[in-house]
Amino acid sequence: MYSAPRAQNKFNPSSRDPFKLSRSKIENFIRCPRCFYLDRRLGIDIPPTPSFTLNNAVDALLKKEFDIHRAKHIPHPIMDAYGIDAVPFEHERMDAWRDAIRRGIQFLYESENLLITGGIDDVWVNSKGELIIVDYKATSKAGDVTLEGSGWEMSYKRQMEIYQWLFRQNGFKVSDTGYFVYCNGTTDREAFDKKLEFNVTLLPHKGSDAWIPLALKKIRACLMSDTIPAASPSCDYCAYRKAAQKAEI
Repeated sequence: MYSAPRAQNKFNPSSRDPFKLSRSKIENFIRCPRCFYLDRRLGIDIPPTPSFTLNNAVDALLKKEFDIHRAKHIPHPIMDAYGIDAVPFEHERMDAWRDAIRRGIQFLYESENLLITGGIDDVWVNSKGELIIVDYKATSKAGDVTLEGSGWEMSYKRQMEIYQWLFRQNGFKVSDTGYFVYCNGTTDREAFDKKLEFNVTLLPHKGSDAWIPLALKKIRACLMSDTIPAASPSCDYCAYRKAAQKAEI
């Protein structure tokens, strides 16, 4: 149910306090500056999407599984299977980095006065001392999973690149190559039998965070403006609003 625009978590152009901006909000800006502006500047939330509770369950179980190997300082079997020279990274702030809601990993980007935050799934470390950013994904579709495409795949890549950037800004040496632990639920079994089985694939992504400073500059300019940006041609929310307005005339 929607009510009046919210009063909290809105950008105030006259405030000198850093404005907190999550990784997901940066992605929202890239997808549609208009929806981002309505949300962060005017307090009109984007309609919520259903919670992917099964995906959350897979994430939680994977974290427990990799934490077993983290405590023992040994590679996870998937690392050996794919020839990855790494072990799960052990750090006192691992739980905080995973907590996207309250903490996460943060960095104050002073030039735009934006506090950038993000909650990671996992971090590995290779023999060179480089951190490897790892993200868990769960789906169920026919065929092999890939990172090719222009939709959610590009969003996943940007997500990893922001995490890589955040760790670099926090003084860590970070590998350009991160990995997606991609779990694809199988549907070729004879029966459900109270369990869902997955094929697990490790997909590499060689990221570049060179785009992030310019994106943050554009975000700051967008938030400071008193003009609502134009709608993105590919935004479903904006297309719906436009169609609804026409129908109501």
